[in-house]
Amino acid sequence: MVNRTFFRKGFFGLWGESKKFQFSVLALSLITFFNVLSLKAQEVIPIYSDYLTDNLYLLHPSMAGASNFDQIRLTARMQWFDVDNAPNLQTLTLNSRVGEKVGLGGILFRDENGNFSKLGAYGTFAYHLMFSRSNADLNQLSFGISAGVIQHRLDQSGFSGYDPLLGNNTSDIFANMDFGVSYFYHDLYFHVAAKNLLAVSRELFYSDAVPSNMRKYLFSAGYVFDLNPNDEWSFEPSILFQAREATNEMAIDANMKAYYELEEGMLWGGLSYRNSFEGAEYTTDGQELKQQQLRYITPFVGAGYRNFIFGYTFSYQLNSLVLSNNGFHQITLGYNFGKSRERYDCHCPAVNN
Repeated sequence: MVNRTFFRKGFFGLWGESKKFQFSVLALSLITFFNVLSLKAQEVIPIYSDYLTDNLYLLHPSMAGASNFDQIRLTARMQWFDVDNAPNLQTLTLNSRVGEKVGLGGILFRDENGNFSKLGAYGTFAYHLMFSRSNADLNQLSFGISAGVIQHRLDQSGFSGYDPLLGNNTSDIFANMDFGVSYFYHDLYFHVAAKNLLAVSRELFYSDAVPSNMRKYLFSAGYVFDLNPNDEWSFEPSILFQAREATNEMAIDANMKAYYELEEGMLWGGLSYRNSFEGAEYTTDGQELKQQQLRYITPFVGAGYRNFIFGYTFSYQLNSLVLSNNGFHQITLGYNFGKSRERYDCHCPAVNN
């Protein structure tokens, strides 16, 4: 699922280790399969909580150029500071409006998990249909499509044995596409996206180890409201549902976000809870069969001052069996630039930057 590790040195490097270490790592990997970059459920760019720290375009291609400002966002994520070669991810996104209706965007990313790494670049075209007659309301329907090139690499230099799941290559390159639709109506919004649309043949692993179908579907919705029209506070409950087609894996996020308006910016913060619909079975020392699901909670905070954006998220696993209790840290830095388009008279921070 969303949190991943490549079993430290890799599942493929266990053959040369001690019997005790082999059993411990393999057992933990099976127990926490939803925390693993499993061979049967790889995704191109992992889906974390970026959308809660003003980085919606990273998830939804339809958000390219949707805001009244052009945007650049840089994220850095690190898991488990006390684990060597722990998963880490960096992304750089840029999106802007060209003319009245066209949005363009680009994504660069690097994702590392022990011996396994990914590099990729995406380009996006979006089209925005404005049904609003004035800035007194917001009624916008957006479409976006992204195409990208991704390179997967596997460093086998430290492996001490042969693994039957591996092919003869240490890297492969393939292309894929995403498509999305967004709709904003006053203070209400919806996003739908289909990720990794193309079925691809993978050369890094044998064909039966990684399915060609990596399609994943996202649906999110939210509503922004205030309790007092004269107050600086506003609140945004939202959900994000994701489903992977090949494995029928599903998960849902339930979020609550609060905003406080400043004279030259905004503060925000909130809480997100993610839960998977699948469970992993495992056996305790007493040979009792148990099951646990992926569950973690993510508090987040952020600030916008003039054109600058800063966001921080911390994700903590609530499962009883985890690789580390140190959690996952992510920082988002952003800058809004270009000529500002008209702001709408609504609670719609994703559009009114």
